[in-house]
Amino acid sequence: MKKDEPAKAGDAPTILFTGFPGFIGMRLLPRLLDQREDARVECLVQEKFMDAARSAVAALEAEHAHARGRIGLVAGDITVRGLGIEAKKAKELRRTLGQVWHLAAVYDLAVARDVGRRINVEGTKNVLEFCGLASNLERLQYVSTAYVSGTARGTFRETDLDVGQGFKNHYEETKFQAEVEVVRSKVPRTIYRPGVVVGDSKTGETAKFDGPYFVLRVMERMPSPGIFFRIGIGFGTVNIVPVDFVVESMAALSSAPASLDRTYHLCDPQPHSPADLAEMFAEAIGKRFAYVPVPLAVAKGLFSPKPVQRFFGMPVQALDYFDDPVRHDTTQATQDLGELGIECPRLGDYVPRLVEFYRAHRDLVRREAMT
Repeated sequence: MKKDEPAKAGDAPTILFTGFPGFIGMRLLPRLLDQREDARVECLVQEKFMDAARSAVAALEAEHAHARGRIGLVAGDITVRGLGIEAKKAKELRRTLGQVWHLAAVYDLAVARDVGRRINVEGTKNVLEFCGLASNLERLQYVSTAYVSGTARGTFRETDLDVGQGFKNHYEETKFQAEVEVVRSKVPRTIYRPGVVVGDSKTGETAKFDGPYFVLRVMERMPSPGIFFRIGIGFGTVNIVPVDFVVESMAALSSAPASLDRTYHLCDPQPHSPADLAEMFAEAIGKRFAYVPVPLAVAKGLFSPKPVQRFFGMPVQALDYFDDPVRHDTTQATQDLGELGIECPRLGDYVPRLVEFYRAHRDLVRREAMT
């Protein structure tokens, strides 16, 4: 297929955005519209999420005056070639398309391989094909994950991708395969690899209690003073970053000329051990524990039964991340973000706010993934 005709004089540049109305997307859109005063965002939304998307747009417009009338919703599906967009609308989009932000993915450590491939891999390939047909595309802004590192050991650099690693689950595997497709393509891009994203460092707000929040859920169910099991031998780290850092970093880097064709680890340059994390959470939640180390294989055996996972609200796959020996190097991100005046907040400074928000909203925020 040939590229569509170029944009006409006076056409406003369009940003095509997938992954709306996700938590990161809701925060990122106003920042992008603030940066690009002449741009309009078209959000690709599945029909089943359209009502939620309309409500989200109304909420954004009520809070951000500069966003009013500049966010459109396009019915479609990344798992369909052409993104499932009606032909006339697709042609119009490709003609005015300036940037594509691809956030849509299945974020679920327990995802089945076929589901992960359909959404994460085939979906990304369809986005790349759509990008390739746009006449004026400046850049694809692609959100990956730091955990494309899989079972790699030692230092995993921002320039690394395929180092012969295996994968702990199909989420990691399919996000890796998707990033490989992005790198192989000829589409100009910037790739972002966040660590484990938690709530806002200032308010604690989040849209999903997973990852480190599982520790809080388990701690709530344990007597205090008491015993708390520490997974692994203690050499691993948990790389946690607050959502506001991720959003501000992506927004700032997306408009920086130097970021073109670079990959960034949006991770904590000084990650904490699982033991440090447990102690921070225990202090914030007001509990005291004696910590007993348990080999990962034993912990996974204890958590494997479905009733145990349901009781603690934690999938067994999450245990792998509490003793992960890989180190995600942030040299490029730290340098480029530093020049933009952005640095990762210190975990110890905002853990109390994460816990406060969790305790106030534990029964109101979802835990399952949107697919």
